[in-house]
Amino acid sequence: MQALMQQHQLLLSGVLDHAAAFHGEREIVSHLVDGSTHRSNWREVQQRAKRLANALTTLGVQAGDRVATLAWNTHRHVELYFGVSGMQAVLHTVNPRLFPEQITYILNHAEDGYVFFDTSFAELLAGLAPQLTHAKGFVAMCRRDQMPQVNLPNLLCYEDLLEAASPDYTWPRFDENTASSLCYTSGTTGNPKGVLYSHRSTVLHSFTACTTDGLGLSARDSVLLVVPLFHVNAWGIPYAGAMCGAKLVLPGPNLSGENMYRLLKEERCNFSLGVPTVWLGLFDYVERNRASLDLSDIHLKRLVIGGSACPRAMIEKFETLFGAFVIHAWGMSETSPLASIGTLLDKHRDIDLQQRFDLQAKQGRAIYGVDLEIFGEDGQPLPHDGKAFGDLKARGPWVASGYYRAEGGSVLDADGWFATGDVATLDADGFVQITDRSKDVIKSGGEWISSIDLENAAMGHPAVQEAAVIGVAHSRWQERPLLIIVPKAGQQTTREDLLQFMDGKVAKWWMPDDVVFVETLPHTATGKLQKLKLREQFRAHVLPTDMA
Repeated sequence: MQALMQQHQLLLSGVLDHAAAFHGEREIVSHLVDGSTHRSNWREVQQRAKRLANALTTLGVQAGDRVATLAWNTHRHVELYFGVSGMQAVLHTVNPRLFPEQITYILNHAEDGYVFFDTSFAELLAGLAPQLTHAKGFVAMCRRDQMPQVNLPNLLCYEDLLEAASPDYTWPRFDENTASSLCYTSGTTGNPKGVLYSHRSTVLHSFTACTTDGLGLSARDSVLLVVPLFHVNAWGIPYAGAMCGAKLVLPGPNLSGENMYRLLKEERCNFSLGVPTVWLGLFDYVERNRASLDLSDIHLKRLVIGGSACPRAMIEKFETLFGAFVIHAWGMSETSPLASIGTLLDKHRDIDLQQRFDLQAKQGRAIYGVDLEIFGEDGQPLPHDGKAFGDLKARGPWVASGYYRAEGGSVLDADGWFATGDVATLDADGFVQITDRSKDVIKSGGEWISSIDLENAAMGHPAVQEAAVIGVAHSRWQERPLLIIVPKAGQQTTREDLLQFMDGKVAKWWMPDDVVFVETLPHTATGKLQKLKLREQFRAHVLPTDMA
């Protein structure tokens, strides 16, 4: 028996129309490339997205065509999110922090016809343009008087295009499984691979972000969106923000601790999202200016940290400085990205603060819509006891079924599981604890050691700015942990002091065999530690415990 319910396609244009109709005055605040602040709202985003759709139609963009962006977090970028996808084209957000060779590969692989860019990337694009075989034109996201003086073929002005276009546009209706946006993985091995999202998957993902046990995003939130719009669709927040009518505060290119503090204060942001490394700048600014700052001016109540494991010390610092609850989340480009979210259960209501910090340091519980499981080397599921380590796999309606243009071949096993490349534990309540990327696991004497647990322990030391742990060859144990430390500015510590500090916080046989100090650690374009580079750098390091 079939149900008697109406069939309406889940399209991103419908999400924007809802925002304009019922949250039209809710602000979108942008800190622009020129340093100015621009204020718009969801109604204006809708009107300008419709102008954009008309302008793209005039330029010959058709359904299924890919339209690229190299841009920061601004209102114009949000307009592209909805205008491009709403007209049935595909928005392709490109990470400008990648190597130029990777950007060229990605733009050519996607066959992007038009490239929209912030003026700070004009010189970069001018150098790449001769190699971009499918580009028909380039659009500078600025006013006419701000146009960059660069040699780019068919260079157009964003504001000119919108001014010349009509705001009268009827969004087309089409199958909700149609592609909406395209993001490429960071490509730590081999070429980057494209993850192609649908309207349906993105709308379902947005519902989850708005649920209480998801991210709890609502019309009452003022959101400082630190995670870039070019990083997995800014974790879905532009779409979820439109769905619930949240205020979005977009910091543009300026992610300095001072600017983030200013925006948190002036825009009364109670919610924020970003990777762990970006918050180090905020803490540094607060610590250097503590005497002149009134932290009661900051209304931050909760924030989402993901992208890489959030140190327990960072979770504790947000609580003690601002009274803000850290929602530790896990996901990847291939999971849209929300897969597990660190919200607490009723049974945790009365646990003491230190126990809560321990729980928050985990990557949260699987949310409805995503199945998570850990598997052993024999391919069989492992117990959910919080102890057994296994390969983490995922499946669900917003998990990738393959890569764009079938790069990498089949990515699902016979039961539809996607191998994430992470090693994790699951406990009886479903909380995920990521222990390593599978390629970063330290295997010592036949047993696994979690580099992330060691890094978390080291990060609790007051003199430590950043920490990384890698496996170094050992003649007896195969591998042993090496701890690599970036000290805080103006502070010093020693190998012995750090090891003494960590003693009792991790298993005795996990303790690092050596500690080295460096000025900086290498990161990927999305803020993750590049442990491959560290392993190459310290390949010849001889551990003091290795007597061979």
